[in-house]
Amino acid sequence: MDHHAHMHHGSEASPMDMGHGGMPSGGHRCQMSMLFTWNTQDLCLVFRWWHVSGPLSLIFSLLGVVVLCMGYEYVRSRARRYDASLDATMPSDLPTEDSTLLTPGLVRKKKSGKLVKGAFYGGQVFYSFFIMLLFMTYNGWVMIAVALGAMLGYLVWGDDEPSGKSVACH
Repeated sequence: MDHHAHMHHGSEASPMDMGHGGMPSGGHRCQMSMLFTWNTQDLCLVFRWWHVSGPLSLIFSLLGVVVLCMGYEYVRSRARRYDASLDATMPSDLPTEDSTLLTPGLVRKKKSGKLVKGAFYGGQVFYSFFIMLLFMTYNGWVMIAVALGAMLGYLVWGDDEPSGKSVACH
């Protein structure tokens, strides 16, 4: 009796397979863990091409995460500085009966300032959600790299903000 047609030979992809379709067996696969882990074997960070394949790629990946998170703090700092410079150029009080109305140049500056502030805000939201995806690998090493990058970024660029600030996604 031939049971060959009923046997699984491991060539089918499982529903949770995060591998690279079409790769020969023995190739690397991205593993997705929904539990906290320190395991770095077959760890992929956000993209399939960002695959940890050994100790050296782990070190470079963690350094990349630290730099990315420091960059987020830099963007936040630039947004705060832009807000402060915009506030410094705008009149601090509302027009009164004795003051002149807003000039067209000031209205244009307020609108363009709001557009730039909105772009900063949208960029920060995108950036913070990307960092959240890194954190959601549930890998302890990546989580430490995120926290270290946020801390170093704050130490370098966060001196103009109180430490009790709120963070949205990291």
